[in-house]
Amino acid sequence: MRLSFLKVSSLKIIFASLCIISISSSFVFAEKADRDKPIELESDTMTSDDSKNTSVYSGNVILTQGTLLIKADELTIREDNQGFQHSTSVGNPTTFKQKQEGKNEYIEGSAQRIEYDGRMDKVHLYSKAWVKKGGDVVQGDYIMYDANAEFAKAMSGNTKNKAGETVPGGRTRAIIQPKKKIQE
Repeated sequence: MRLSFLKVSSLKIIFASLCIISISSSFVFAEKADRDKPIELESDTMTSDDSKNTSVYSGNVILTQGTLLIKADELTIREDNQGFQHSTSVGNPTTFKQKQEGKNEYIEGSAQRIEYDGRMDKVHLYSKAWVKKGGDVVQGDYIMYDANAEFAKAMSGNTKNKAGETVPGGRTRAIIQPKKKIQE
């Protein structure tokens, strides 16, 4: 089942916040001070290939940058020839969490694989994906956010695991809390 959430503004905010996966691009709703903080990476092993502009961090990976926290089994970061960052984190699950600018609220999410394309400014969450902002939650087998087009999509259905086997999926689900009324 495919669902497009173009008309639901609170969900657009949730998906816009997914851009936190980018390590060096500007964060739309994240703490602005985070991008000026150093990136700290911990892992069991790290491999860097300068000829391919790629670094791979494996085993209990923890990335922190200010309030941003990413946990994964493996994190691959690649920079293309134009300087755009691309990352893939995988885990069972891989997770992220980051404080929103000017609020005491966090954006957090999880999936088996999260990919960020810095050139296209798109985030893809694959398999058992969910994103939460406050009390609002979106769940699906696949969640995508295109920051340039301000377009989000959540889908569910059959997916394939790493071995290429078909895994039956469920339905896409969203929980949207009512807006708080402004007191007069």
